[in-house]
Amino acid sequence: MIDPDSLETLRAEMQARMGEDRSLLDELRAEIRPLRTNTRRIQPRSTTAVSLVGTDGGNNRVEFDPFLVQLVRVVDSNNNEYCLEAVTPTTDLRRLNARHLDERGQPSTAMGRMMTAIGVDTLWDLSHMIPRPPAPGRPREPISPSWVQVYRELTEWAFLLTFVCDTAFGSDTVIVRDGFLRSKVFRGENFRKYVAKLKEGVENQYRQRRRRIFLAGVAKHSKVLQRYHLAMALEGVMRHTYPCYVEVLRNIEMKAYKWQEYARGEEEAAEGGEANKFVAGRMHFVKFGARPHDPIWPIDIFETQVDEASTVISYLLADANEGFPVPFYPQCLQRAHEHAALVDFDMVILQDAIYDAIRDRRVAQLSRPHSPDPESCCPSSSCISGRIVLAWCEARVTPQG
Repeated sequence: MIDPDSLETLRAEMQARMGEDRSLLDELRAEIRPLRTNTRRIQPRSTTAVSLVGTDGGNNRVEFDPFLVQLVRVVDSNNNEYCLEAVTPTTDLRRLNARHLDERGQPSTAMGRMMTAIGVDTLWDLSHMIPRPPAPGRPREPISPSWVQVYRELTEWAFLLTFVCDTAFGSDTVIVRDGFLRSKVFRGENFRKYVAKLKEGVENQYRQRRRRIFLAGVAKHSKVLQRYHLAMALEGVMRHTYPCYVEVLRNIEMKAYKWQEYARGEEEAAEGGEANKFVAGRMHFVKFGARPHDPIWPIDIFETQVDEASTVISYLLADANEGFPVPFYPQCLQRAHEHAALVDFDMVILQDAIYDAIRDRRVAQLSRPHSPDPESCCPSSSCISGRIVLAWCEARVTPQG
């Protein structure tokens, strides 16, 4: 425990350091000050809001050493399930790829349709984070299990594209993505091609069905908001007694991110800078509540719809006012998360599915001692562990008495 005298000394030193670093806060206040005059009031409007959400990887893994199954599931806020897959870190990537594109190269899933639209025919050409499988006959090299998370994100992007292009919407709709409209999991120019197809889908909806489809990406956290939150409070940015929003300047974003390309939009590329390969949205700070200290959320508006940002955010206001359990947060996104989560009884059933799979003849045969005579089997650790695994699973599943 810190001695009281030492604590007083430490407090004095901390105050001195804060005084020396005051210039850092002054710089942030100067950078954020222009947003105070650019803040706009949100006018309430009403339309349909729907969200597509993939299951969170940390909460949807079924594990029983040495087996680890990751579940890839995508649902919307109306509890419509679009995808449910079981993937392991050692899944045969060639077979997984064949699930999306058949032998003739024709797409059979939303992922396959996205790959075809972009112009790639393998998952590892779609993303540099998915390892290229070894040639037939060559040993498999150790790979990082993180590629499954990348595959999950790609699946979400694939169903977003399918949802925009193929759904017969009954009214104007705001589609809310969980997270920003930007990604670094695509290889090379693939994300630019994806965004072009997304834009084409939005335009076709209006041309063919006279439906206006808006895209927004909502996040609970942002390095930009974290960096400037104190400066915004001191400068009185978005401290109004009504719902409001403000567009975040690109140069402010760039100062908050370690990699500036994550904040580089089409306007910077047009000025002669590096091409935009990762960003499809323009960030806005949005406060849906009417009190000065209500939460502020970072929201991406689709790049081609920035001129209609006031309309998109106004539509989200009606949905966010019903937000529960998180107040003033889009309710469609909260419902989608609730439907996507696999918890409690669902996870018990899935855990039992692993036990059943282990007891299956094909898996159990690998765990049995090689000798048909148990008495002649050497008591090696592998044999003993094999019997323990089988006995434990049978006791777990077989009813007693």
